[in-house]
Amino acid sequence: MKLLAKTALLLLIVLTGTSHRPNFTGLEKPLVAAVTINLKEEFQTIHSFGASDCWSAKFIGQWSDEAKKNQIADLLFSQDTLPNGQPKGIGLSLWRMNIGAGSLEQKDSSAIRDEWRREACFLASDGTYNWSKQAGNQWFLQAARQRGVRYTLGFTNSPPVQMTRNGKAFSPGGKAFNLKPDAVEPFADFLVTVADHFKFDYLSPINEPQWDWTAGKNGKANQEGSPAENADILAVTKALSTKLASRKAKTTIVTGEAGQLDYLYGKAESGRGDQLDYFFGSAKTALAKLPNVEPIWAYHSYFSTCRDSTLVAMRQKTAQRVKAVGNPQLWQSEFGVLGDICGHYNGSPRHTGIDYGLYVAKVIHNDLTIANVTSWQWWLAINPYNYSDGLVYINGPDGHYKNHNNARLDGQVIDSKQLWAFGNYARFIRPGMKRVAVRIGEVANPVAEAGQWMVSAYKDPTRKQLVLVCINMTSDVLPVPLKGVKIRNGRFASYTTSESRTLTKATVRADQIRLEPQSVVTLVGTYQ
Repeated sequence: MKLLAKTALLLLIVLTGTSHRPNFTGLEKPLVAAVTINLKEEFQTIHSFGASDCWSAKFIGQWSDEAKKNQIADLLFSQDTLPNGQPKGIGLSLWRMNIGAGSLEQKDSSAIRDEWRREACFLASDGTYNWSKQAGNQWFLQAARQRGVRYTLGFTNSPPVQMTRNGKAFSPGGKAFNLKPDAVEPFADFLVTVADHFKFDYLSPINEPQWDWTAGKNGKANQEGSPAENADILAVTKALSTKLASRKAKTTIVTGEAGQLDYLYGKAESGRGDQLDYFFGSAKTALAKLPNVEPIWAYHSYFSTCRDSTLVAMRQKTAQRVKAVGNPQLWQSEFGVLGDICGHYNGSPRHTGIDYGLYVAKVIHNDLTIANVTSWQWWLAINPYNYSDGLVYINGPDGHYKNHNNARLDGQVIDSKQLWAFGNYARFIRPGMKRVAVRIGEVANPVAEAGQWMVSAYKDPTRKQLVLVCINMTSDVLPVPLKGVKIRNGRFASYTTSESRTLTKATVRADQIRLEPQSVVTLVGTYQ
């Protein structure tokens, strides 16, 4: 706070109200300063923005009402615009399809309590494949491709149940991967066969290996899942790499999916941590030289977003470690509003208002600008639950949602501010764009900015397009004095998400940019 207070260009705006400010830093007045863009100072090249089909696609993708299914697909994937200029959807550029382990066929004997969280498996116990399985998931995969989603990724939470040590899609206990000792090669064969059938661009074979994924005291598990130690991840990745290379497959492996960010640079004693050093810092375990393996490590942003000092510091540590091990790319591959977040936000019950949209935008901003991720992906694209980790929400036909089974055959489609705030990034920052430098005031202070307002910038040098994403966490209108760039005709197209707007389009002068209270605003212009 003291550092910002000394900034020469700082201007204080008098507060006009006392409405709630989520995760506000404690400063009594929002701070405004010139925003300087440096197009020559480039950072990462953006790969994609994505989401997954867990767990609802298997049912909702088989609804008989094609119009509702297409409505959901348009909200997630469409790059079209409505007559008023508002985007029809958020234009995701990557779609994650869950490759099931077979708990759905096991029914109640799966010991996974919620049928929605069980998944079918393409591979039968007799070794044959049934490509009619996961028909709902396949519907959304096809819908994504029809709408121009550039990348697809298949991911698993557990190996097929016939390959696991306990015959279940969750762990019997311990830290080891739930896979029979002689099943590493068959598991790799299974994944390669599925990837070849669906022409996936990427495979992710292990998910959140840091968690134990066991049943509770009642003998029931929450979902498919398996722990894994770093040695397990390496063994599976090497086997999968060999299989893909032998088939001259175009599919490549993106692994990691760390359940918490600090496992990338700490917690080595767990056997599941210090992953950047383990997988990129040692010649014996290096992934970078393996065929069909991307020099990418994926993490999940859960449990690392509050307070603002923690949000920033954990990503700074990660970026430092990335640089020390040769600069592999990072993906943030799963996020949603989960649990209690420092008393400011909570996954339960369902929240879909702008305060949650702002929170999501803030996390995206810091993953992009501090951790330098090249891809940012959401967890549940479609959510029938009374919980806040979805983009598109589903109510039952009667409008109620506290019993999600009501939506198994039909339901109502509801958007959310999480969806549209994510769209402020995903719809406009397209694959191949480069992030460029932005500075607010004379000296950057990302912790203070996280509680007030943030700006990031991206360019397409071929089209000379500049995209700015601005987040106003405060209850005040904030002017944005822009420096360092000239915009053709002196105007931006603006797209605003607020309590009353969903990527609403307008035209604004480059010298008169003003951010609505509690809003996410994307500015699109042509630089000279």
